[in-house]
Amino acid sequence: MSDREGHSGAGPSDEDLSLPKATVAKMISELLPAEVTCAKDTRDLVIECCVEFIHLISSEANEICEQESKKTIAPEHIITALKRLGFDSFTSEVEDVLKDHKQQQKDREKKADKIKDSGLTPEELMAKQEELFAASRARFAQPQGQQQPSAET
Repeated sequence: MSDREGHSGAGPSDEDLSLPKATVAKMISELLPAEVTCAKDTRDLVIECCVEFIHLISSEANEICEQESKKTIAPEHIITALKRLGFDSFTSEVEDVLKDHKQQQKDREKKADKIKDSGLTPEELMAKQEELFAASRARFAQPQGQQQPSAET
């Protein structure tokens, strides 16, 4: 089901756009000192502000994208949008996060290549996985004090 279904092609309404309350509450509580709490209406206000910020940045990035005759908003469009809207102080952190994200993507690709380049057939990989699962089940089936060390240690 797409985001636009059920909205007669007009896109989601503002009521449909939100962020997970539990996630935002967790982020807020991690940033505040232990003795400080956040009221639910304050959390809801923070969510509304975040949604509005996302809307503002994505709208500006979309305009930049259209000016460049592009159909996909790229990270560079977001960074340019931040600068145009006066959020220059955010750009270095956003660029750092982007760099970290790209590195994580490369690391994931290396893991996928490692499996692909292992020289094992899919059947052999599946058999190896089943062996590992069986060994894990056997370890958990033993009483706590009698667990044997794994072969890898």
